[in-house]
Amino acid sequence: MAENSGAAVVVGAGPGLGSALARRFARAGMKVAVARRNGGELEGLTKELGAGARAYSCDATDEAAVQKLFAAVAGDLGAPTLVAFNAAGSIRKGVLETTAAEFERCWKNICMGGFLVGREAARVMLGNSMERRHRGTLIFTGATGALRGGANFLNMAVGKFGLRALAQSMAREFQPQGIHVAHVVIDGQIESDRPGRSMAERGADAVLSPNAIAESYYQLHLQAPSAWTLELDLRPYVEKF
Repeated sequence: MAENSGAAVVVGAGPGLGSALARRFARAGMKVAVARRNGGELEGLTKELGAGARAYSCDATDEAAVQKLFAAVAGDLGAPTLVAFNAAGSIRKGVLETTAAEFERCWKNICMGGFLVGREAARVMLGNSMERRHRGTLIFTGATGALRGGANFLNMAVGKFGLRALAQSMAREFQPQGIHVAHVVIDGQIESDRPGRSMAERGADAVLSPNAIAESYYQLHLQAPSAWTLELDLRPYVEKF
């Protein structure tokens, strides 16, 4: 996939990784759409990114809202060739303290949202008129919880397990049609845009740099179709695993 090619969409463009992804894609010359539930909170980011960026309000668990998002992006910026699903939203509680409503909400935020965004991204990319060997890239942000559940982390793990299964299924279905689907396991704490918070708590080498992660995402997009990565795991060198 060549640089300066098409539009990119970041769903879940919060501070930290979401914003870092948008900045990296924009730096590559791509037009960038950033989306979160309250699109008004993205005004500062879009100003930073420049004229080729647009912000959208979108609840990724709302089917109609996701369909509207992709239709708007296609009309405003062109059909996307790179989509990153980075939405989160889970609570840390034990099984006995978690209500049915909380469990369902966390699953919908992580897993249902990934399905709706992934489906619409695939629909759009299948219509791209570029070389069939690589019509687009779809990347899902995973976590340690996608590989193993932990005490008090069921609300994240269940959603992330499902998201990983979604990525695997979509890769096997759409890779032969020219869509690169990848799942990235973020094994550790990500440094946020709140200066010094994570580093002060754990140390500079114990947290993942959002910019470093964003670079890895973009390099996935640039991979040659003869050597596509399905799953990539990222962690600080000091992280125990």
